[in-house]
Amino acid sequence: MNSKLTIILLLSFIMSVPLIACGGSSSDSGSSYDSGNNSGLNNIYMIVDTGQDTCYGTNGLEITCPSAGESLYGQDAQYSGNQPDFTDNGDGTITDNVTGLMWQQSPDTNGDGNIDADDKMTYGEGIAQAPQLQLGGYMDWRLPTIKELYSLIDFRGINPNNQDTNTSNQTPFIDTGYFEFGYGDINAGERIIDAQFMSSTEYVSTTMMADETLFGVNFADGRIKGYPIDLPTGEENTFYVRYVRGSTDYGVNNFSDNGDGSITDSATGLMWSQDDSGEGLDWQQTLEWVQARNEESYLGYSDWRLPNVKELQGIVDYSRSPDATGSAAIDDVFNTTAITNENDETDFAWYWSSTTHITFRGGYNNTYVAFGRAMGYMHGQWMDVHGAGCQRSDPKVGNPDDYPTGHGPQGDAIRIYNYVRLVRDAS
Repeated sequence: MNSKLTIILLLSFIMSVPLIACGGSSSDSGSSYDSGNNSGLNNIYMIVDTGQDTCYGTNGLEITCPSAGESLYGQDAQYSGNQPDFTDNGDGTITDNVTGLMWQQSPDTNGDGNIDADDKMTYGEGIAQAPQLQLGGYMDWRLPTIKELYSLIDFRGINPNNQDTNTSNQTPFIDTGYFEFGYGDINAGERIIDAQFMSSTEYVSTTMMADETLFGVNFADGRIKGYPIDLPTGEENTFYVRYVRGSTDYGVNNFSDNGDGSITDSATGLMWSQDDSGEGLDWQQTLEWVQARNEESYLGYSDWRLPNVKELQGIVDYSRSPDATGSAAIDDVFNTTAITNENDETDFAWYWSSTTHITFRGGYNNTYVAFGRAMGYMHGQWMDVHGAGCQRSDPKVGNPDDYPTGHGPQGDAIRIYNYVRLVRDAS
C-alpha cells in the first residue's frame, strides 16, 4: 500500500468515532429536460460570480468600464451575480453560503504543515481516501464533480510566468482568505503552475494519445483541463485534492424549451438563447454583436448579455462529447453550430465568455469554454488534448494564422474567432 495512504488510514482509525455517513454519489449527467414551459425557478444550482471587478481593453490594459453603446461594453465586471460568500467554520471546513456546499479547507493531505508534491494523490487514492476522511465531525466527504470544484474559482487570480520560482508574490484563482492553497512544488521538479485539483468527473472520450482522462481545475493558472489519469511513463498521474460534502443536486441543470427560441434553466435561474451566433467572432466583435441583439430586442428581450465563464461552464453536459455521442457537450435542447476543426474533422465550436483571463502580462486573453474537442498540436498532429468541456483562453483579437501549430506545452489551438450564446436572468 502507498505509504502516504497508509498514514491517512491509520490517522482515520485513531480518530474514529461512531458517525453516520449520509452522502451519496455525485451526478455528472448534466441536465434534465422539460418539454413544457417551466415557470417555476428553484435555483438549486446557484452560479457563484467570478469575482472579476475590472474591465480590460484588447491591448491587455485595465480600462474604465465602458457605457452602453460604447466599444467593449458588456464585460464580466459590469454585471454583479451571486457574490462569493464563505464561512470559516473553525474546524478545518469552509461553508459556501451561495452553493450550500461544505469544503475541506486545506489540501495538506499528510498534515505536515506544507502543501507540496507529497500531498498529491493518484485518482485511485483520491477516491479511496474520501470515505475514510473524518473532518468537522462528518464522514460523508467525496471528490467534487467538475462543476462543484469550478464553483470555487475566482477570476481575480493572475496566471503566473511558468519560469517564475517565487510563489510569495502570486495571486491564485481561489480565495486564500478562506482556502489554503499550494502552487506546484519547485523542489520536486514541478512547475509553479502544477496546481491541478482533481474532480470525480471523467471525460467520456479520451485525450492525447487515447488516454483515459479526468477533468480538473488548475487554481494556479485559471483553467479547466482534461488530465490523463496515467502518465506516458506508465506511472499514475497525481493531483491535489479538496473534498466536498453536501447536496449532489448542485451542477444538475433543468432546462425548459420556451418555444420562442429561448431556453430556461430553472436550476440556475438563467435564460439562454437556443441558437448560437452561427459564426465565429473575435471578442471585440462579440461584445458588439451582443449589443446589436439588445438593440433589436432579440426574442423580445433587450437585457441579453455575454455570459461570464462560470455561467457558460454551467451549461456543459459532461456526459456528451463529439467522439462519445456525436454531439457537442451540451443538452440537445440547444442548437449548436457544427464546424470543421484543425484536423479536418466535423466538430463543434468554442464559445466566448465575458471574463478576461488575466496573466502576468495583463488582460490580453479572454476565457472560452470548448463545447467541442479542445484541440492541440502534439507529436506532429492535431488531437483533442484537453476534452470537450474544458475552459481555456484565446487572444481577444488577432490573426489565428499566426499560430499554425498552436501555443503552449500542449500546442493549444488558437482560434480567436469563437462563437456566442446569449444569456439573461430569467426572473
